[in-house]
Amino acid sequence: MSVRYPRPLRPGDRVGVTAPSSGVPKGMRDRLQVAVRDVRARGYEVVVGECMDGSGHVSAPAADRARELMAMLTDPTVRAVVPPWGGETAIDLVPLLDWERLRETEPTWLVGFSDISSLMTPPTLLTGTATLHGNNLMDTPYRVPEGLSSWLDVVTAPAGHRFTQYPPGRHRTTGFDDFVGHPEIREYTLDAVGTWTRLDGTGDVEAEGRLIGGCVEALCNLAGTSYLDTAAFARDESPDGLIVYVEDAGSDVFTICRNLHGMRIAGFFDRANAVVVGRSGAAGHSSLSHHEAVLDALGSLNVPIIADVECGHIPPYMPIVNGAIGRIVHTSGRSELTQTLG
Repeated sequence: MSVRYPRPLRPGDRVGVTAPSSGVPKGMRDRLQVAVRDVRARGYEVVVGECMDGSGHVSAPAADRARELMAMLTDPTVRAVVPPWGGETAIDLVPLLDWERLRETEPTWLVGFSDISSLMTPPTLLTGTATLHGNNLMDTPYRVPEGLSSWLDVVTAPAGHRFTQYPPGRHRTTGFDDFVGHPEIREYTLDAVGTWTRLDGTGDVEAEGRLIGGCVEALCNLAGTSYLDTAAFARDESPDGLIVYVEDAGSDVFTICRNLHGMRIAGFFDRANAVVVGRSGAAGHSSLSHHEAVLDALGSLNVPIIADVECGHIPPYMPIVNGAIGRIVHTSGRSELTQTLG
């Protein structure tokens, strides 16, 4: 098995929209339409599926969601599938997907983050298909800050393409924007200053390896199963090691700490040359901060740990391609992540 990259999107290609986890409430349908229009403005045809209901925590019964996702991923006319956002229980689709068929089908870009990690990281590990973590459809209309890319840029790149992203230096500390009252909003509120932080020590960091990772709350429940065997993936595709990235959805720091401990014990980080940690909105405790929680769980790996990276739930968002060859640099004067679709 080798890493397979979906072919670059071209004008006229179809983009599928389905909600494998949470759908879109009626009050936010205007925002959905704004996002769809922006994708169409790039020259793509957008196909919105039936599994989009936002009245509950899932958009439809698991069998229906799995069937629609499979249909889009295996339709040769659909070149990318982009859920509106994450949710809570996408894990219920994992045993319902036809992994052998996905392995044999021409790859399609799957874009998303948060709960969608349950459906994005296993395809890379099980079928060798690159997936794109770090954006969702509802955030697509935002203008991308300098230093970062949009998923709409990445999916047009050919195999072998190399691109570099770096921290914009600002992020948001406030809550989510009001998509109900302001569905056309396009500017992030980036009200805080900050850049990447090395947690495990001092000194310059330069590490390479294939990129793999996702949301802690989602992946911790698959760690140690055949769906999340990073060691086998490293053996076959990256014998020199991995760059593993993780981010959290804002659980309390004790839950994050426990989940990361469990993932480490299950071997998720065994082949890591470095660990990248997304900026977190988790509230700290008097005896444990978010940084301390990460170090408590992962410090014994004895690899560089770079935190406060824009790959999590705190805007803005840095797209990361699962399966791409990554090179991370963090020095006193430079921080960047370079990805090669090779």
